[in-house]
Amino acid sequence: MIHYQKRKLANGLTVIVNEDHSTQLCAVNVLYKVGARDEVSAKTGFAHLFEHLMFGGSVNAPDFDTELQLAGGTNNAYTSNDLTNYYDVLPVNNIETALWLESDRMLQLDFSERSLEVQRNVVCEEFKEHYINRPYGDVWHKLRELVYEKHPYRWPTIGLELAHVQDAVLDDVKQFFYRYYRPNNAILTISGGIIADKAFELAEKWFGDIPAGEAFDRSYPEEPKQVHPKFLAVQKDVPVNVLYKAWKMPGRVEPGYYAANMLSDVLGTGEGSRLQHALKKEKKLFTDIAAFVTGSINTGMFIISGRLAEGVSWTDAEAGIAEELKKVRTEEISETELQRIKNTVEMDITSNNTGVLNKAESLAAAEMLESADLVNTEMDRFLAVTTQDILLTAQQLLDENSCSTMHYGNVQ
Repeated sequence: MIHYQKRKLANGLTVIVNEDHSTQLCAVNVLYKVGARDEVSAKTGFAHLFEHLMFGGSVNAPDFDTELQLAGGTNNAYTSNDLTNYYDVLPVNNIETALWLESDRMLQLDFSERSLEVQRNVVCEEFKEHYINRPYGDVWHKLRELVYEKHPYRWPTIGLELAHVQDAVLDDVKQFFYRYYRPNNAILTISGGIIADKAFELAEKWFGDIPAGEAFDRSYPEEPKQVHPKFLAVQKDVPVNVLYKAWKMPGRVEPGYYAANMLSDVLGTGEGSRLQHALKKEKKLFTDIAAFVTGSINTGMFIISGRLAEGVSWTDAEAGIAEELKKVRTEEISETELQRIKNTVEMDITSNNTGVLNKAESLAAAEMLESADLVNTEMDRFLAVTTQDILLTAQQLLDENSCSTMHYGNVQ
C-alpha cells in the first residue's frame, strides 16, 4: 500500500506526495502527458527530441545537470508512445533545487538555434546508431507499420524518419512546447522524507505562477479491427532469423488487458512458460522465444518473438507456435499454472512499488492512466483473473485472421 495525498494547483498541475520518512532521499518526478502518439505523421520524433531539449537549458537555469549534481542529485528521463517522464533523486534537504530546475524548464526552455542544433544532432546520431546502422534496429519501425493502420502508434518514439528531426525548426519546437509542456498537462509527484504539507507548499511556491496552457482535444484515430492476416518478409543480413507475431489487444486499463497480460506470461515469460518449454527446450526450434504486451494506453500489441535455431525453417517455426497456440485456445490452463503467474505478477508489482523513485513514478503513471489509487488496486484486477478468462481471451485474441506476422532475416 502506497499512502499519498493529492492536490491540484490553480494552473492545473496535479501534485501527489508520498511521505517516506525511512529515508533522507527524495524523488521529484514530473510526468508530461505527451508521447509519440501526440505527433503528426509529417513531424514525428518530437516527443523524444524534447526529452533531450529539456536538458539543454531553461530561461533561468542554463545548466540543469551541474546545478543538480552540486545539490547531490541525479536525474534522467524517458519517452514512450504515451508519455514523457523526468525524474530527480537528491537529499531531501536540497529538494528545492530540483523543484526550481523542473519548474524553470516547465516555465520556458532556452529557445535558441544553438540549443536546438546541439540536441537535434544528438538525436539524429542516436537514430543512425541504434535504428539504421545496428542489426535489427528497424524492427519496431517495420512491425508497428505492419500492425497499425491509422493510430499514431504506427511509429516508434525515435520517429518515423530521420528527416523529421533533421528538418525541425525553432517554430515547430515552440509550438510543441507550449501545447504539451504546460502545468495542466503534467503530474508532479514527490516521494521521500518530507512532510506532505511542506511539499505542497513548495510545489505552490515553484510551480504555482506558471501559466496554464490552452485546453485542447486529445483524440486519436480509432484503429480498425483486423479481419485478415498480414505478412511482411524483411530481407536482412543479420546473425539470426527472427519471427514476430503480433495481435492488437485492449488498452492499458481496459477490462480485457489484465487477462491478456497474464496470457502472455503463460505463453512466454520465464523458463517455465509454454513456448520456452516446448519450443526452446524440447523441440529446439528457437534459441529464445518470448511473449509480451506493449501496455499501450490505447490499442496495444500482444507479441510473440523468437530467434530461430540454426537450420530451422520458417515453416517449422510457424508450425511450432501454431501448435502451442491451439492448446491454449482449446483447453483451460490449470489452477497451479495460473497461481504461478499470479505469484510472479504480485512479486513484480510489490517490488516496483518500493523505493522513493519507484513510488514517485508509479503514482504519476497511475494518475495519468486512471487515478493515483491504481497503484494500490491494480493487483486486485490481476488476481481476479480466472482460468476461464485466460481461455476466452486466447480464443478471442489469438485469431490467425487478426495476426500480423513478420519474418526478419534470410527470408529467401
